Amino acid sequence: MHAVVLVGGFGTRLRPLTNDIPKPMLPVLHRPMIVRLVDRLAAAGVTDVVLALGFKPEPFAAAFPGGVRNGVTVHYAVEPEPLDTAGAIAFAARSVGVDETFVVANGDVVCDVDVADLVARHRLSGMDATIHLTPVDDPSAFGVVECDSDGVVQRFVEKPAPGETASNLINAGTYVFEPAVLDLIEPGRRVSVERDTFPKLVAAQRLAAVATEHYWLDTGRPDQYLDANLDLIRGVRGLPDEPAIAPSATIHTSADVTDSVVGDRCTVGAGAVVADSLLLPGAVIAAGANVRRSIVAGAVGSDADVVDSVIGSGFVVAAGSSVSGERLPTPT
Repeated sequence: MHAVVLVGGFGTRLRPLTNDIPKPMLPVLHRPMIVRLVDRLAAAGVTDVVLALGFKPEPFAAAFPGGVRNGVTVHYAVEPEPLDTAGAIAFAARSVGVDETFVVANGDVVCDVDVADLVARHRLSGMDATIHLTPVDDPSAFGVVECDSDGVVQRFVEKPAPGETASNLINAGTYVFEPAVLDLIEPGRRVSVERDTFPKLVAAQRLAAVATEHYWLDTGRPDQYLDANLDLIRGVRGLPDEPAIAPSATIHTSADVTDSVVGDRCTVGAGAVVADSLLLPGAVIAAGANVRRSIVAGAVGSDADVVDSVIGSGFVVAAGSSVSGERLPTPT
């Protein structure tokens, strides 16, 4: 079974973290998000994953030596021009000759839905497509999905006003498609799956939905990306599958590191405090520095204070300085 994974976005809301690395390549604990997703798809019986890319595949190829991961063959489909979500899905699927039921997933969404169960329920439905839904507390910030008692999608309500809909279910970004869906997407043009393809399927009563309460998180903002890491070590998603502190990290015996993820080759100096934070591979926290509720890919100088901030790769917070609520270098 094939899966198409959308990884062509620019990750602008996560800058400066994504200045030099595609968003799906950012780690959750010590594995890139895209690697974690391929591992989940492998466990669901997927044999081939096609990464739908909007730019060069080299950063992703480095994550999949030999083009294989856990028995899954990884393919790369690089769009000649931006084709939007449906256009990218169709381009990637056609590039490998998909001609049977296949999975579609967003590469920047962290979700624990049982993909094998989703595929099985899709096949039982007899529909052309099935989308995974997740409940949210405040649906007004999302596109809400309304279904009938049989799980057939009736309509999408974009950012509903209070009282406009009784549904609190939103599109969670994992789908199961039949090849017939590809016939709805004209080759070589920009087509949105949300605004074009899904409405066509709804009009034909050929779109089903499955709602679950599995863990789900959009990692588009720094606070969400930080949560994706901390939720694993705090047990929100069950037991962590990797240690919070990478074996190659160097932590001084007098440093205080709590509720934090410390990546490969990181250094935390004497007397430094790191709490509720994420240190990306190679980050340096000098002696006496204080880092709280922040993401650091660069360096924090001695006795500096960094709170609620994002410090990008290559940036150095000056010794003794204070940074609060900032992104450095400032995204352009």
